[in-house]
Amino acid sequence: MSTDWPHRAQVRVRYHECDMQKVVYNAHYLTYIEDAMGSWLYEVFGTFDDHFDWMLIRVELEWQGSATFGDVLAIDVGIERFGTTSFVARYRGTVEERPVFEARITYVCVEPGTTTKMVVPDDVRAGLGPPIPA
Repeated sequence: MSTDWPHRAQVRVRYHECDMQKVVYNAHYLTYIEDAMGSWLYEVFGTFDDHFDWMLIRVELEWQGSATFGDVLAIDVGIERFGTTSFVARYRGTVEERPVFEARITYVCVEPGTTTKMVVPDDVRAGLGPPIPA
């Protein structure tokens, strides 16, 4: 793992996540990505409290290869940039360092239990660290 990426999550591809060619169905990648973000936030903040929440508002996902049944997919996560009420997370998926996908997701911070935008809290900015190099 590159030291530029502050978090790496791993998932072993299960049979039911694949098509007849044993290739992961595309929709499962978003689940893997969200699990990676969740594990990073849990690693940084521990048990989630009620001081902020986030909503996905944009996804860009580009494949360079495929993950297949039994592969261990490594998902690196880092922050590309912070806005006032939003942040962009960047993801890189690999199998044994072979590129599988790259993704960018824009999240907006919202007041817990609502869809009302709020400023990205200072502790979130500090906890997720500086943006990773392009």
